[in-house]
Amino acid sequence: MDMDNKKKEVIRLERESVIPILKPKLIMTLANLIEHSSDRAEFLKFCKRVEYTIRAWYLLQFEDLMQLYSLFDPVHGAQKLQQQNLSPEEVDVLEQNFLTYLFQVMEKSNFKIATDEEIDVALAGQYLLNLPITVDESKIDKTLLKRYFAEHHQENLPEFADKYIIFRRGIGIDRITDYFFMEKVDMIIARLWAFLLRLIRLDKLLSRRSRGRHKKVPTKEDEINPEADSEDFYVERIRLENMDLSIQNLVSKTTIQEPTVDRIIVVYRRASAKPNTERGIYVKHFKNIPMADLEIVLPEKKNPGLTPMDWVTFLASAVVGLVAVFSSLEMPKADLWVIFAILSTVIGYCAKTYFTFQANMAAYQNLITQSLYDKQLDSGRGTLLHLCDDVIQQEVKEVIISFFILMEQGKATTEDLDLRCEELIKEEFEGSCNFDVDDALEKLEKLKIVSRDSIGRYYCVGLKRANEIIGATTEELVLKARHGLFQFNAAVLVKEAIVSFFVLMEQVGNAVRKEDLDLLCEELIKEKFGDNCNFDVDDAVRKLEKLGIVTQDGIGTYTCVNLRHANEIIGTTTEEVPVVLRLKLLLIFHTYIGTQTNV
Repeated sequence: MDMDNKKKEVIRLERESVIPILKPKLIMTLANLIEHSSDRAEFLKFCKRVEYTIRAWYLLQFEDLMQLYSLFDPVHGAQKLQQQNLSPEEVDVLEQNFLTYLFQVMEKSNFKIATDEEIDVALAGQYLLNLPITVDESKIDKTLLKRYFAEHHQENLPEFADKYIIFRRGIGIDRITDYFFMEKVDMIIARLWAFLLRLIRLDKLLSRRSRGRHKKVPTKEDEINPEADSEDFYVERIRLENMDLSIQNLVSKTTIQEPTVDRIIVVYRRASAKPNTERGIYVKHFKNIPMADLEIVLPEKKNPGLTPMDWVTFLASAVVGLVAVFSSLEMPKADLWVIFAILSTVIGYCAKTYFTFQANMAAYQNLITQSLYDKQLDSGRGTLLHLCDDVIQQEVKEVIISFFILMEQGKATTEDLDLRCEELIKEEFEGSCNFDVDDALEKLEKLKIVSRDSIGRYYCVGLKRANEIIGATTEELVLKARHGLFQFNAAVLVKEAIVSFFVLMEQVGNAVRKEDLDLLCEELIKEKFGDNCNFDVDDAVRKLEKLGIVTQDGIGTYTCVNLRHANEIIGTTTEEVPVVLRLKLLLIFHTYIGTQTNV
């Protein structure tokens, strides 16, 4: 049964820019809206080429991000930093570079930094996790993020921005129906405690201490300018705290409802006793967090405190014990054995209460751990890989939707295109988002498939012409190679192939047997990098033969082509186009040998 609230609690939320549609569903739905089958085929090819090209745009940036994080991974980062023999100043520069890349990826993924006002809105009530949770700030570093925001100023940062940052994206609804007996008891006790504080006039004093930065939660009643709030929407909160007290409400099932944050990412670093000894940066990823339970994602939490029910039990036991002792002492002829028995009972009861509290604390800690286990998606490298894919998916969807609108509905201004894209998402997918039309147009112009007329309206080229402008991508050539239609592309080049080709290249005019090649590769790795490995020469030779840059003669020895010929055979890849740079194999070898990076 739903509780009867005299006044609904409705909070105002900002619409998100994230497109809440799976890419395959988006592509197939839009393709089915195209009448001619030939145009549908061209549109599907266009979607693939857009995705492959956008992946190529971000490839180098994502590789830099992952390489930098490998130095600050809390698990193995310290070991890799030690191998690099970098000064503390150089490490500071690298970690700031990592944060710069990370914040850029967050912005492209439509994540936003949670502000103080948003945190206040989230924590203005309680939902399932009715526990007092706070952060142990002594365990969190306060220099990493402070240094970053000093160099990269941002508006409306939360007060805890020097210690940790909470990124949030997406809004959902969580609704649960249950009896909530213990929660209702805690709610009644909390109301009684508040009533007692009002009676003894302490409520105003306590409210002044806790008032600080807290603001009124924005509700629907606060709406002043409807036109200014057109980008917002409203969600109702149904909480036990606002429930009317009645026998029926207390003993029957109750439905509670809370808006959720679809994705949350928390970034922080643990404090260290000595400066510059702890360099690990934690990146944790959570899903479907109820706003009122946002404390669960806070880093380095203190052990939870006691609930109102626990305090009532403690105070009641103390009062009963004291009354029993004093009443026995006031007896005319107090028997010492009776007093001893009463004292023993009181002490035993207090001990039982203490151990019960300890058990409750352990149970609360287990509750938090279980909640984190259920809500945590990933952390560290896994989160970064997820973010990189998120960026590509969002960018691809923006381009496809905006190009489809221009293709089907003709010329449009920026405002008209924005409105039409949002209407398409609403009508065809029953979704809602604040479409980022500026970012979409920027990518379309970068692809050179849209232009502007004399009055500032955008228009696109035809589908076939768009595919010609984008051109065949590396991925398409690889797919052809799988069917034997084209030579395999250099995108599959890996460390084994690089090392083995380098060894063969250095043996000028000499053919090398596979066994000797294996030994020479292992010796190179040991001499230049100080590492030992069981080199997989069979896999390396197979890749080089597939690339067409190594040949085997009749007696089983191997030779390689020269560098210039190798680059001609491999050809230009999609990844080279965005940076207008030919990546020569020689540069790759010099990078691996000169910088002594781990193979």
